[in-house]
Amino acid sequence: RCFQPVLIHIQMLWELMLLGEPLVVMAPSPTVSSELVLALTRALPRWALGTGWAPWAGRAFPRMDQGGTGCARGQSVSGAGAEPELSPLSVTGDLPKQVKVKKLAKLKTLDTKPGIYTSYKTFLHKDKTLIKRLLKGIQRKRPSEVQSALLRRHLLELTQSFIIPLEHYIASLMPLQRAITPWKNPPQIRPFCQEDFMKSLEHAGPQLTCVLRGDWLGLYRRFFKSPNFDGWFRQRHREMTHKLEALHLEAICEADIVAWMKDKSEVEIVDLVLKLREKLVRARCQHLPVKEETLQRVGLYIDTIIGSLPEDLQAVLHH
Repeated sequence: RCFQPVLIHIQMLWELMLLGEPLVVMAPSPTVSSELVLALTRALPRWALGTGWAPWAGRAFPRMDQGGTGCARGQSVSGAGAEPELSPLSVTGDLPKQVKVKKLAKLKTLDTKPGIYTSYKTFLHKDKTLIKRLLKGIQRKRPSEVQSALLRRHLLELTQSFIIPLEHYIASLMPLQRAITPWKNPPQIRPFCQEDFMKSLEHAGPQLTCVLRGDWLGLYRRFFKSPNFDGWFRQRHREMTHKLEALHLEAICEADIVAWMKDKSEVEIVDLVLKLREKLVRARCQHLPVKEETLQRVGLYIDTIIGSLPEDLQAVLHH
């Protein structure tokens, strides 16, 4: 219902949201504005909404540049709709008039004609098959729930086609499990190299799962410069770091702690106790993906190590 007047531009709206581009929705009422903004936020997964959004800014128009009645700052795009175009009360089942894309320079006042005002050029071609199917569904009065399901599935599949190559590449940066040894710090995650990723698209790109054609490479390069990439990468890097920590704890639990202590000095043993305690605290505080049984074994290891030390040191460490 919200996207009916802009169905032919759904590809552009998806790209703008994916890239975290500034977007302002101008509408005749809070209801129309809020519904459209919320519909836009549901077009992408949570990681792609790092730039922040607000469904309505009241009358404080000057504050819209700080994320008011839209999905971020309004210098790039404004979708302005009049009552017959975007109001949910005016949807009659007839084929809705599609708003046009207009030059951003024409948006000079709030009182302007409905349209999408932007200087943005899409990277991917429109999915004409989907658009025709949705428009035909409107003509035949197909249930709104069915129409919404079609559109939602399309946007989900499009997003997955875009993100899967990134997920595969970042997974390749993870050190091999056999490189993780109990008595050394876990190996580092290899750095993300944009050019290496771009080369991987030749044989593992979105063309394998998506029929849409266009400048996928250009879209990825633009994505790398967006705040959404930064948010996605930080989240994935944090998850992989936690996984490495968990694997390291498991490696320690599988090691022979008594054999390791035989030729070690008291300083080295005390240092190990402190490090294991720190790992245990971090594992619980950060909710690392590690079994409770493993954490309990680490606790027993600490008790075993302390028990091998002189009484004065035991007292200090227990304290």
